[in-house]
Amino acid sequence: MIKRTLYFGNPAYLSLKDEQLVIRLPEVEQNDSLPTSFKNAAVKTIPIEDIGIVILDNKQITITQGLLEKLLDNDCAIITCNHKSMPHGLLLPLEGHSIQQERYTEQLNASVPLKKQLWQQTIVRKIENQCAILQNHTHCEIGNMSQWANSVRSGDTDNLEARAAAYYWTNIFPEFPNFTRKRDGEYPNNFLNYGYAILRAIIARALVAGGFLPTLGIHHHNRYNAFCLADDVMEPYRPIVDNKVKLIIAQYPKEQELTKTIKAELLQIPVIEVMIDGMRSPLMVAASKTVTSLHKCYSGETRTILYPTIKVNKQNQ
Repeated sequence: MIKRTLYFGNPAYLSLKDEQLVIRLPEVEQNDSLPTSFKNAAVKTIPIEDIGIVILDNKQITITQGLLEKLLDNDCAIITCNHKSMPHGLLLPLEGHSIQQERYTEQLNASVPLKKQLWQQTIVRKIENQCAILQNHTHCEIGNMSQWANSVRSGDTDNLEARAAAYYWTNIFPEFPNFTRKRDGEYPNNFLNYGYAILRAIIARALVAGGFLPTLGIHHHNRYNAFCLADDVMEPYRPIVDNKVKLIIAQYPKEQELTKTIKAELLQIPVIEVMIDGMRSPLMVAASKTVTSLHKCYSGETRTILYPTIKVNKQNQ
């Protein structure tokens, strides 16, 4: 089942009643001139079980502890935004699986050779997907990208990920010849940052629901990063966000700020249709398939992690 992504950008009272998220608007609730019938009609409800991600983007949002508890009980990821309306915090459940201790043990005991092989597969698919994006949206040479993807060794000891990334970011936005990919860089970095934050929440949510410890990565290891594993697993998914940003830029060439329109487009990331294991799946479902395959790798059932594949448009072949 595809879970809903809810975005709250205006003042709101969010509470819980009868397993439903209840939405009340302060301007309605506090207006004594409005009849009670009108106020009651303005109240909206959404089943908790339908919700996967909640984004809170207004300082005047009030949310009850009871609602937070129920959202976390249902493996919901809750994102809070800062004064610039950029995702700033991520709240996830501490216990997301019935046999979490067993999953933790498998994760902690994973061998170094296995993790190096998983990282190799991760980087190969990331470069392949980056190559597809360049082929679909630009006219630049991609033979070197294909060669790098085929040359990645266990653990990516040659750091071909960085070499491919440098070429990729130099060519992905030909309409912006001076573009540099930086977290605090100029447009369209803001679109990319917002999209990646949503993607990170999707992956982290899937990992926690699958019983994994998101802090313990396959490759990333940073004492200050609580989501190293999410940052590892999301790498091959990043080009999907890049593709979405390319489409947004083409559709809204004059929009350079994170307006409501742009945010609404980026909030469609969880339901983007992707190809994984030979089948079409919404991205949120694909993330769960990736996590399931990761568990099978850690448990010894397989040594292959499943990641989505970006197809090359026939007209660009």
